[in-house]
Amino acid sequence: MLRVTRLTDYATVVLTVLATEPDRVLSAVELAERSGLEPPTVSKVLKPLAQAGLLEAFRGAHGGYRLSRPASEISLIAIVEAMEGPLAMTECSLEDVSCGIAGQCGARANWRRINDIVADALRGVSLAQMFEAPSQPESEAGAPRRIPARLATV
Repeated sequence: MLRVTRLTDYATVVLTVLATEPDRVLSAVELAERSGLEPPTVSKVLKPLAQAGLLEAFRGAHGGYRLSRPASEISLIAIVEAMEGPLAMTECSLEDVSCGIAGQCGARANWRRINDIVADALRGVSLAQMFEAPSQPESEAGAPRRIPARLATV
């Protein structure tokens, strides 16, 4: 099963709380209350988000956090990579591969293509879109969405 970690999921929740009030500076405690998460969990996600430049941190009595740029300019790939590092579906999806069979592997090109498709999909969704209602017509609401993909030939 392919899934992001819980901390990445929680980071997205915290960021959507900040995105609803982009001009306010919210403390970690306020973010915990508004997101429904425990304060230690919120503190744990704030540090890598700030290090990645997605948040601005303010010290002092009225300190806290706010988004460093509009939610429409923060992509999901930026959030995932802030929390988990470069996106890599498999070890060979990374540029610097240390795999002993990389030179003769027929699957590597396809894994890299799949990795690129997933990264592009995450790049195409902004934080602002994460707290908007889905805009699917009712007839398609329950139907799975197909993503066109073609495998590379080696």
